[in-house]
Amino acid sequence: MATPTTPPSILKEFCPLYYLLNAIPAKVQRGFRSVLVYLTALDSSSDFLAVGSSIGMLYLYCRRLAHMNKYSLEGKCDAITAVKLLSCFDDLVAVGTASGRVAVFQLVSPLPGRNKQLRRFDVIGLHKGSVTSLAWSTNGMKLFSGDDKGRVVFSALDLDQGVCKPVLLLEESSGVVQMEYSHQVLLVSTQQRSLLYCSQRQEVHQLGTKPRKSSGRFGACFLPALCKQSDLQVFAARPGLRLWRSDVTGQVEDTRLLKPLFNSQIPQFELFPRPGPVGAYRPADRQLGLLSCFLREGWILSWNEYSIYVLDCVSEVIIGALESSGDIVSVSCCDNEIFILKGDRDIIRLSNSPEGLASNLSELSIRLSSPLTTPTVLPPTGSVETAQPIRTMAIIIEGGGREEGGGGKRLSEEGEKEEEEEVEEAEEQEEQLEVTDSCLSYCSECFLLLV
Repeated sequence: MATPTTPPSILKEFCPLYYLLNAIPAKVQRGFRSVLVYLTALDSSSDFLAVGSSIGMLYLYCRRLAHMNKYSLEGKCDAITAVKLLSCFDDLVAVGTASGRVAVFQLVSPLPGRNKQLRRFDVIGLHKGSVTSLAWSTNGMKLFSGDDKGRVVFSALDLDQGVCKPVLLLEESSGVVQMEYSHQVLLVSTQQRSLLYCSQRQEVHQLGTKPRKSSGRFGACFLPALCKQSDLQVFAARPGLRLWRSDVTGQVEDTRLLKPLFNSQIPQFELFPRPGPVGAYRPADRQLGLLSCFLREGWILSWNEYSIYVLDCVSEVIIGALESSGDIVSVSCCDNEIFILKGDRDIIRLSNSPEGLASNLSELSIRLSSPLTTPTVLPPTGSVETAQPIRTMAIIIEGGGREEGGGGKRLSEEGEKEEEEEVEEAEEQEEQLEVTDSCLSYCSECFLLLV
């Protein structure tokens, strides 16, 4: 009798991201030593892919221009452990390191009257351990950073004045694993519990009445809400494949038992074939991990070191899974895409459409039938783009002088010469793009409430 095959998921990998990986050096020269470059953190947006490395270098790939830039933290070569992108009036990226350093890069903007010079803000001295999580406010004026010692730091940014003021906000007894910020409420998940911090009233509410009996990397996320703080709801992962739903005060409204969903065959994400072994250790007991809302109402993305699941909590079905595939380091999702950093140097893109297809609508059938879109679809046969040269740009450090990121006009750490007048060329390329009004279409009333 033939063994029944596992059903495929609607999400799959259409093509490996060779163009991205080839643009990041595998080794760099440090004096007389050749140092391997490991990829350590990942975040994604519709405009950028941000990848942290073991050598303290941030690689930022602009998806609109198909161009890679690198940004150095300078000083001690410290592994990057967390990255977080934000697109508001300016494009921002926050970086956390293994020694507890936090840096914010304010990118060059093509919009008239906005930032035309790359700037960096540094937060040093408040974290006592490795930075594990970063969270932005919608307008980029607030940044929250958590570390593996349980400290949460709040940094107030004034980009116009070039000021960054960090303060210690919370100190937990166990390490921070995930954070989100919405409607003036900070959601913090640690190894032992999840809590809600209301910045208006400076109140802390724990999810549930007691901390977990066993520690673990169980995360929590906000559900999309209307423009009122009282509308906020939280999904929190619990041991034993359980999911809590609570209100903004931490009151648990219901518990969803997901274990029965795993008793039947689980649709698997179809990956592009790779050379070498692909199997890995999988724990005997499946568990949820960090959480994010994904693509449709009721869809939850959950991941830990061993597995990734996309669950439909409304229909109570598993959309897809990735199990026993190796060491999962970081996962990020945006629109209809999931990006996975696996092992030392493998980035996987999962989606319901090839890269390059317009993804601003949730239903793929609408996108394909709409006469208003003329997407450029990349061939799903594994085509490889030529890697673009990596450029560094001059950085203005707030509180200091001007320095050249990555060595200015000297040889870069990869041994390549920096091109002359790179800042002017990058600005000229960006000014040729059509300036969309998406970042200017915020409702001012809702925007203030989100701060």
